[in-house]
Amino acid sequence: MEELNHKKAPRALKNNLFHILVCLLILGAGVFGMTTLAGSKKPPDEAQSQELALQVEAIRMHPENAPIAITGYGEVHPLHVVAIAPEVAGTIVALHPRLDAGEIIPRGETLFKIDNRNYLAAAEEAYATVRQWENTVKRLRKQSAMDRQRLKTLKRNRELARLEFQRLQNLYRNHKVGTRSGVDKIEQVFNTAVDRVDQMNQTLELYPLQIKEVQSSLASAQARLDMAQINLTRCGVTVNFDARVKSVTLERGQYVTPGQQVLTLADDSMLEIQIPVDSRDARQWLQFNGRRGHGGTAWFSELEPVICRIRWTEDNDNHTWQGRLHRVVRFNPQTRTLTAAVRLSSDDAAGIGSGGLPLVEGMFCAVDIPGTTLGDVYSLPSWAVSYENTVYLVKDSRLKTIPVKVARVKGDTAIISDGLQPGDLVVSTRLDDPLENTLLNVTTIHEQGS
Repeated sequence: MEELNHKKAPRALKNNLFHILVCLLILGAGVFGMTTLAGSKKPPDEAQSQELALQVEAIRMHPENAPIAITGYGEVHPLHVVAIAPEVAGTIVALHPRLDAGEIIPRGETLFKIDNRNYLAAAEEAYATVRQWENTVKRLRKQSAMDRQRLKTLKRNRELARLEFQRLQNLYRNHKVGTRSGVDKIEQVFNTAVDRVDQMNQTLELYPLQIKEVQSSLASAQARLDMAQINLTRCGVTVNFDARVKSVTLERGQYVTPGQQVLTLADDSMLEIQIPVDSRDARQWLQFNGRRGHGGTAWFSELEPVICRIRWTEDNDNHTWQGRLHRVVRFNPQTRTLTAAVRLSSDDAAGIGSGGLPLVEGMFCAVDIPGTTLGDVYSLPSWAVSYENTVYLVKDSRLKTIPVKVARVKGDTAIISDGLQPGDLVVSTRLDDPLENTLLNVTTIHEQGS
């Protein structure tokens, strides 16, 4: 058994070596085939890379002086609006034929009339009282003049009575001529003459006081007459300007009382628009002349009366007017805004050259207020400046991003005060996050301001 196994072992080894050799031959044939095929394949031609240029338009920069304008919005109002109320009570007996809302009442015409019969009677009564006191003054003055003449006569009678009394008294004492009763009687006549003179002097001294008292009563009566005449004139209410009727609450036969508002009139000869302006814009751009209208009051100085462009927001292009900057109205600390007033006359508000419509109360308008002028600045379309205040320049046909300082943005225009140089080419084409140093092909170059 062992001999049999010993004979089979060399044969198995030979078979294994044969199998290994076959496998090696197959593997070598495969490697040789792959090498032959790889060597027979030609390498592909090397592709040449070409950079594509981005097509853009550019603007050539030129420094300029840019006037800055502040735009605000406000509603048009007449400068003067008057509420009319009667000053006397009574019944309305007449109305102006065109006393309706929207009508124009010319200067000097009567708006309405109040029944004046009671006031006419009061005026006549006051006039009669005045005449009565005037006559009293005249009577006292005439009486004073007559009493002064009487005083001269009374003084003469007193002198005669004194002489007669002295004569009789001398005869009775020295010569025993006459009687004691005769002397007493003549003395009584003399005393009576003296008393009459004294009474007349007293009367004459009282005349000036009596005249003053009567004159005071006369002045009081004259005041009542003046008031009665004033009330009489107040029965007819007239207008002292060309008035537009805003509202009417008045009818013929209506009883009105003093202070009862019955009409509202507007004076459209001067209009005003009050525009809120951001305090920072006001500080930086509004033109204050430094003059103070009321000495040392703590308020804004006067504004330069620059011409402002007024545009109706319903039609900005076809309806425009011109007004003048007038004053600072107020400052609002909550909103940090300064309210400026722009005025224009009725001639400026007329429809000639402004689309055919006049500027009237209630129109909501945009107002462009000229401010200070910036020198050596550059104007760009607002879309050419990014939100990070950068612009794209064309440098050696490559895109370069540079920071700039934006002084102001108005509408579609950005004013650049720093960061650009004369002759720079700024890309005006809208680009969406381009790569730095991108190759550019400038198709059109626009000159700034063209």
